[in-house]
Amino acid sequence: MKKSSGPLWRFGAASVALATAFAVVACGSSTDTAAPPTGSHHGHAAQPPAPTQPLRAGERFLDLKMAEAYTPAPPEGGGTDEYRCQVIDPGLTKATFVTGTQVTPENVALAHHAIVYAVPPGGAAAVREQDAKTPGLGWQCFGGTGVPGAEVEEGEATWVDTWAPGASETLFTQDVGFKLEPGSLIVLQMHYNLLASDGKPAGSDRSAVRLRLTNGTPQTRELDTFPLDAPTDLPCAPDESGPLCDRAASIADVTKRFGPEVGGTADEQLEECGQSAPKPGNTQTCDQEVPAPMTLFAGFGHMHLLGRSIKVELNPGKPNAEVVLDVPQFDFDNQRLMKLPEPVEIGPGDTLRVTCTHDAALRKQLPQLKNLPPRYVVWGDGTSDEMCTGIMTVSPRTS
Repeated sequence: MKKSSGPLWRFGAASVALATAFAVVACGSSTDTAAPPTGSHHGHAAQPPAPTQPLRAGERFLDLKMAEAYTPAPPEGGGTDEYRCQVIDPGLTKATFVTGTQVTPENVALAHHAIVYAVPPGGAAAVREQDAKTPGLGWQCFGGTGVPGAEVEEGEATWVDTWAPGASETLFTQDVGFKLEPGSLIVLQMHYNLLASDGKPAGSDRSAVRLRLTNGTPQTRELDTFPLDAPTDLPCAPDESGPLCDRAASIADVTKRFGPEVGGTADEQLEECGQSAPKPGNTQTCDQEVPAPMTLFAGFGHMHLLGRSIKVELNPGKPNAEVVLDVPQFDFDNQRLMKLPEPVEIGPGDTLRVTCTHDAALRKQLPQLKNLPPRYVVWGDGTSDEMCTGIMTVSPRTS
């Protein structure tokens, strides 16, 4: 999950849905807003998805699937993670709204997460060109779609939904949704993790996504996502040592595995968050000013296996301060979007703060990490790296 340009979109990370009259179907419940338990932190629990909810009046399902099974392989720079993008043509001939999504990974032993991007007609040619010039099924895409022509101006890709362990169907109300114009394409980004097989291919995957579509009305509100990310500067534990316990060496390793765009994120985030230097420690924060009027409906917190807790606050330290997302016991196997009790109107003059706490001591307890060398953990796309991001679901307002 990585940055992408756009009016609201600075970074990507997880599933989105609406709150006032929407349901997020997760673990068999559409009303559970309690923080998930810590759990075992073992990751990648093989659990069947919850059944899709029945169609409502005016809705239809569109089932999409990868063209063929894909066997992931580690990138040339080394590592145990591959991000692979596949283009899928939904064949739309008129404008429609996505009011629900359900991603179904075929092989949960390989799948770390999946992201559904919608590419408008202006970016379709660039996506098709990328697909055609890359041998095999799809293309490697660390960070976003990996297609510059599909991430700017009229061709900008929109993050529509995410699957992560614990997630199932995301269901919106019928009066809100992500708008798809005729000629739009779907890009399915799969993050495959090969830690369990020592970086070697361990079977194939042919994942699918089901879209719930409706034609909408003049009153239908368009959804967008507002991501909040903070740096990760988690030093080695006091009893650990090794060459990757140096921050610069760790960043160089991330760059080798994922390229300079991802490798440069650690320092870029410091600048974006107004921090002149890294602050090594378990807890990191970042404040972001709200750029435009919008209605805040829900939030999704994302970290990796060393994550302990994540929180998003509105206007911290002020009389109107409010916690809008609180996951005090983060569980990688049970990531879910949480709706706010009531929608919150925000706009210029407001500040949102994301705070994450990680724990390097978990590295010795987790089967996926305990045999890896100690490292100063920075932002990176791999399962052995970390992230801190709160994805807020919003609808822009004109005033």
